[in-house]
Amino acid sequence: KIFDLVEAVADSRSTILMTGASGTGKTMLARAIHYRSGRRDKPFVEVSCGALPETLLESELFGHVKGSFTGAISDKQGKFLAADGGTIFLDEISTASAALQVKLLRVIQDRQFEPVGSNKTITVDTRIIVASNKNMLEEVKQGRFREDLYYRLNVITINLPSLCERPADIPLLAQHFLKNFCIAHNRTKLGIDKEAMNVLQRYDWPGNVR
Repeated sequence: KIFDLVEAVADSRSTILMTGASGTGKTMLARAIHYRSGRRDKPFVEVSCGALPETLLESELFGHVKGSFTGAISDKQGKFLAADGGTIFLDEISTASAALQVKLLRVIQDRQFEPVGSNKTITVDTRIIVASNKNMLEEVKQGRFREDLYYRLNVITINLPSLCERPADIPLLAQHFLKNFCIAHNRTKLGIDKEAMNVLQRYDWPGNVR
């Protein structure tokens, strides 16, 4: 069902919200959507919102002009402009601060923004895909995430099930990793016997595919 949905929405300009536990493959699916779309020859830009402090994240996304804050020794192009014509993937979107959520709402609605410290408005044509391993509706109910932004993001939802919910994938993944490691370590490819595979399929895989 997920693959069918990817095929159906790849060429749409609509924003996509991906949900699911960490390690289920949200980044890989975002790349698949980009490379199946008409934007495939343009950039795919990934930003992990949870990996950067709030003070740097706004500059990372929207860029800044020289002198706009301490350490801004030159102009910097942001990720949204870098993804112009292509796709931007915002992971861990639930960690965005209230101030940043306001700017994100505008760029999703109008595809416009101003770099930090600048009055110049920049317009971009960027497909936006976001992901969260938290329950976004619960974040809205708790007042940690703007309701209007949530509904702007939640145009198309793709929920990736945990690996323990799709045990048929485990033999495929196991054989894939076995082949890769045999090549990497110059080993003759070994098999995985039925008993071992049964053990792998019974395990709950808390880290999922990762």
